Amino acid sequence: MGKYLLAAEAAKKWNITQRRVQKLCLEGRIKGVFKLGEFWVIPASALKPNDARFRTKESKQ
Repeated sequence: MGKYLLAAEAAKKWNITQRRVQKLCLEGRIKGVFKLGEFWVIPASALKPNDARFRTKESKQ
């Protein structure tokens, strides 16, 4: 079994709030995430999703 992070640990790693990580999990924007009881479990290798609230340089064209 690979290594996993809880939402609080992912939040610290990605420099965002725990609530934001939970929301991303709920929306299915993080690959490989699952819920274990009341905790979101995130693969340690998961990448931080792009913030859809902001446009990237590529999407401005």
